[in-house]
Amino acid sequence: IVTSVNELAARVRLLLMDVDGVMTDGRLYNVPDPQGRMVETKGFNSQDGIALQWLNWMGIDAGLISGRVSPGTVTRAEQCKMKYIYQGHIEKIPILREILADAGLVGDEVAYIGDDLTDVVVMNRVGLPIATANARPEVKRCAKYVTAAPGGDGAVREVCELLLKAHGYWDQLLAKYEITAGAA
Repeated sequence: IVTSVNELAARVRLLLMDVDGVMTDGRLYNVPDPQGRMVETKGFNSQDGIALQWLNWMGIDAGLISGRVSPGTVTRAEQCKMKYIYQGHIEKIPILREILADAGLVGDEVAYIGDDLTDVVVMNRVGLPIATANARPEVKRCAKYVTAAPGGDGAVREVCELLLKAHGYWDQLLAKYEITAGAA
């Protein structure tokens, strides 16, 4: 039985993702703090952020599993109302198991957005594995959905809209903002 992306998306109760290359374009900037020490920073897409908050409103949790540690990532995840924030984990399977246990979910109820090789092991264990447009070719081959937008430039927003539409929440969200369904 071939299951459509929309059918898979309708089952999703949790959206997990990598950070660099997914929530960002993958670039890392080192800038000096007032004492002259280098501090890492990165840029996040505002439209991704509001879409993650919409998921939260509709009862679909979100979280991240990142190999890098960045205070900016924690701040952004909190702004976006993410429930799960894990950093400094290149080995992502134990973290996925911990999150599934905490959430009381099985892999089929999870979507995961990745862009690099370390993400494939998680993608292989969820119901809706997603690769960003800028993902490595090996990662795209493991995905059931590849975003049109690259990471850091609307990929997360695209996935959030996919989930909101599959769950039947999109028209309700449009109405909240006084937008007629089907309007361009």
